Amino acid sequence: MTPVLEIKNLDVCYGGLQALSDITLDAEKGQIVSIMGANGAGKSTLLKAIAGLLKPRSGSIRFNEKPISHLEPHDIVKLGVSLVPEGRQIFSNLTVLENLLIGSYTPRARKNKKKALENVFTLFPPLEARIHQMGTDLSGGEQQMLAIGRALMSEPRLILFDEISLGLSPLVIKVLYQTVKRINQEGMTVILVEQDVKRSLKTASSAYILQEGKVSLKGDPKRFTENEVRRAYFGL
Repeated sequence: MTPVLEIKNLDVCYGGLQALSDITLDAEKGQIVSIMGANGAGKSTLLKAIAGLLKPRSGSIRFNEKPISHLEPHDIVKLGVSLVPEGRQIFSNLTVLENLLIGSYTPRARKNKKKALENVFTLFPPLEARIHQMGTDLSGGEQQMLAIGRALMSEPRLILFDEISLGLSPLVIKVLYQTVKRINQEGMTVILVEQDVKRSLKTASSAYILQEGKVSLKGDPKRFTENEVRRAYFGL
């Protein structure tokens, strides 16, 4: 089976430094792939490269067998890839509804935006109750729900989550992870960047650990030993 996402020998520079070196990664349809590593390991850089926000110096990124590393971000979204960025990055001066509708700007998504809105409100009932409130009026957890909902409005086939639990309460994190699993069970492929090692290993069907921009461990997370994970993170 050809992977939904196929990355080969990827090098990416960021801020004048080489942030990723020779990254090779696959994601099969319907998988949850976890990308882990210490701060500065290159996790967010990898997601930005997939989403088209950073251009590789060398190597390739293919989505459904189509090369995408040369494409602009909006064209990658049209193909079915959506990013939930670190820090939520919602539009605080817009309402919940306006934030969500921004996610449905592609022709296919515009056509199906009513159904997509219903799906988002089914996943996140608090958003429907606050549909006309401004983004600044939402709690941190609700803002994260809004960021995920906005990404889902484009009807992606592959969704990239960057640190969705950052700064949130355990209860909210539990709800968000339940949503990630539900999205995945409905057939969507998920790439999950997360600092919470235990939760990531438990959630993922495949995992990669980055250290200083390189893959230091990959495979079935259920087979990773504690010592392997520690060495992959810190080189100990």
